[in-house]
Amino acid sequence: MKHLVSAMLVVVGVIHLLPLAGVLGATRLTALYGVPFDEPNLAILMRHRAVLFGLLGAFCLVAAFRSAWQPTALVAGFASVASFLYLAWSVGGYNPQIGRVVTADVIALVCLVIGAAAYARVTHRG
Repeated sequence: MKHLVSAMLVVVGVIHLLPLAGVLGATRLTALYGVPFDEPNLAILMRHRAVLFGLLGAFCLVAAFRSAWQPTALVAGFASVASFLYLAWSVGGYNPQIGRVVTADVIALVCLVIGAAAYARVTHRG
């Protein structure tokens, strides 16, 4: 079960690292999200978002191998994924590129549920 928690956090970490490519600039952000980022302020905000996702992804990857950090990584992952999915589904009308992000976050959510259940089982047996 311990390895299952780690495996799920690795998947979630990788999913959160994917947007890090957006830090490279507006062209990469446009490729990721399918909308233009010609306005400098929006590009700055989205590039910063890419950095934050990179940090969360790196944290999940490290937590996969540090059991004391796993509860925090699971909570942070849930907060990230659940908030994005809520916003996407409540607003709707998103493009295919955002649809890919929704799909990735659904996968991350499933992994987080499995990881949290496995963590609870491991710590309950403890």
